[in-house]
Amino acid sequence: MQIYKVGGAVRDRLLGRAVEDIDYVVVGATPEQMQAQGFRPVGADFPVFLHPKTGAEYALARTERKSGVGYGGFTFHTDPSVTLEEDLIRRDLTINAMAEDAHGTLVDPYGGQRDLAARVLRHVSPAFAEDPLRVLRVARFAARFAPLGFRIAEETLQLMRALAESGELQALTAERVWKETSRALMEERPDVYFRTLHSCGALRVLLPEVEQLFGVPQPEKHHPEIDTGEHVMQVVEQSAVLNLPLAARWAALLHDLGKGTTPPSEWPRHIAHEVRGLKLVKQVNARFKVPRDCQDLALLVCELHTHCHRAFELRGETLLKLFQKLDLSRRADRLESFVGACEADSRGRNELGKRPYPQADYLRGAAQAYLAVSAQPLLEQGLEGAELGKALQAERLQALNAYKAAHSISE
Repeated sequence: MQIYKVGGAVRDRLLGRAVEDIDYVVVGATPEQMQAQGFRPVGADFPVFLHPKTGAEYALARTERKSGVGYGGFTFHTDPSVTLEEDLIRRDLTINAMAEDAHGTLVDPYGGQRDLAARVLRHVSPAFAEDPLRVLRVARFAARFAPLGFRIAEETLQLMRALAESGELQALTAERVWKETSRALMEERPDVYFRTLHSCGALRVLLPEVEQLFGVPQPEKHHPEIDTGEHVMQVVEQSAVLNLPLAARWAALLHDLGKGTTPPSEWPRHIAHEVRGLKLVKQVNARFKVPRDCQDLALLVCELHTHCHRAFELRGETLLKLFQKLDLSRRADRLESFVGACEADSRGRNELGKRPYPQADYLRGAAQAYLAVSAQPLLEQGLEGAELGKALQAERLQALNAYKAAHSISE
């Protein structure tokens, strides 16, 4: 029995990055031998075991054969005779197909160290094209390593294009697509994930609502980048620069979907795109079974982002309605994500994106005024039910009008 560290742990150590999860491959062992040493079996498809003390994953070396459609369409074979090289060749990228033995000796049969030095993401073997999930995984690695100067090898991009055209991407489950996409959104350059999917044709299959934004013009006065698809990519990039949470990054991606439905005769204007986009946002949320907090914020940002941009112009009544829609009294935490996504939208506009965004602080202050109004005095007056609600809203409106008046001179 020989045990090797494999995959990301080896890659990240060589890159000088922090190693988080460590996976192991066991060569020359049977499931029975593993269990005899106290390893606990997990996984239905192929033998994976948890270490009895550390809980780390140890997988028996295996080969695989394409036997069906999609990510799950494989038959796995494990046997003590399967070599480390046979196990590594089934992996996606050369930089993920390296191993280390117990003495720290590197095993690199497919040139992973060479590609690390050259900053290239390259597939290990033609078997890459058998697994559609690898299109998303490579796009995610491109997003992760873009700040280090990595690029995707042209021959790998060709295989990704072939997979996108094959129809196999449709076999990916909603859960798998969301898992890869949500992880990519939290990388340092999440826009690279979507740019990669766009360049290889996969975005058209998985997120046609975003794909159709490319080539749609916007008024150059407000959007010097002009192309709506390019704008959205810049907004997603800015959502990472601002270190926004997942829900806000997802909202940044979907906020302008309505512009893809504007008739070309009306270009470059996009009147009421906020309302027209809601149906598409709901459609995407449902297709990928997106978590509820991400769903809700994406809808709110789609509908209300222009309100945030025009914050100084909003009447007290409009501010009141905005905070009611955000459910601010119960979800005060939501304001930061909303304002953050809107700021990312403002910043995703080439040179115009370098302008300050004072609307964010203005809305934060207005929200504090709104939340400072307590229902307790009204309850003490004996108000209840609809009467209480009406009086509370009147008090909040008064507070917002006072806040607006206090800030009107400086703004």
